[in-house]
Amino acid sequence: MKKTFSVNLGNKVYIIDEDAYGRLKEYLDRIESYFSDQKEREDIINDIEMRLSELFAERLVAGKQVLTLNDVEEVTRIMGDPKEIGGEKEQTEQGQSYANYERRTGPRRFYRDPDNRIIGGVCGGIGAYLNIDPVIIRILLVVLLVAFGIGFLIYIILWIVVPEAKTTAQKLEMRGDTVNASNIGNFVKDEFESVKKSFRRDKK
Repeated sequence: MKKTFSVNLGNKVYIIDEDAYGRLKEYLDRIESYFSDQKEREDIINDIEMRLSELFAERLVAGKQVLTLNDVEEVTRIMGDPKEIGGEKEQTEQGQSYANYERRTGPRRFYRDPDNRIIGGVCGGIGAYLNIDPVIIRILLVVLLVAFGIGFLIYIILWIVVPEAKTTAQKLEMRGDTVNASNIGNFVKDEFESVKKSFRRDKK
């Protein structure tokens, strides 16, 4: 009988067998090593662990309680190795950066966009889903409100029904990006840079 271990990922505890534990530890060590020189390292690792947790939860169905080596290999294959996906770190004028996001042609997920909102992020989410400027969506809703009186009702319904993109994985899905370790790292890094630029503008 194989030993089992308890592993905490994304604030959720999983029971994992010995072989799977060894493979998962090896993968997380590679992830930590790859992002070791990043200021956003802790946020990146947390987001990657959150996504791993979501994928593991999908595999605990029909009474299954223990994650196996096959589960870990399948999930890590989905997440990918940053060195293989994103390529080696590139040198830029501002220092080290990572390769661009890996795009996919599959359907996007519809979420409310908390980073591009005026009220509830509905128009930002529709804009991301349709890959158009959210301003166009806002104008259409105003026209519907003025012409037919239903624009506000549509907005409220979508605000209630459509979930907000809270995690990095959800924000990547909203934009049609592959949810893997490399893209999560790139996304967190870009968000961190955006906050720093905004802070500098506010100080001027």
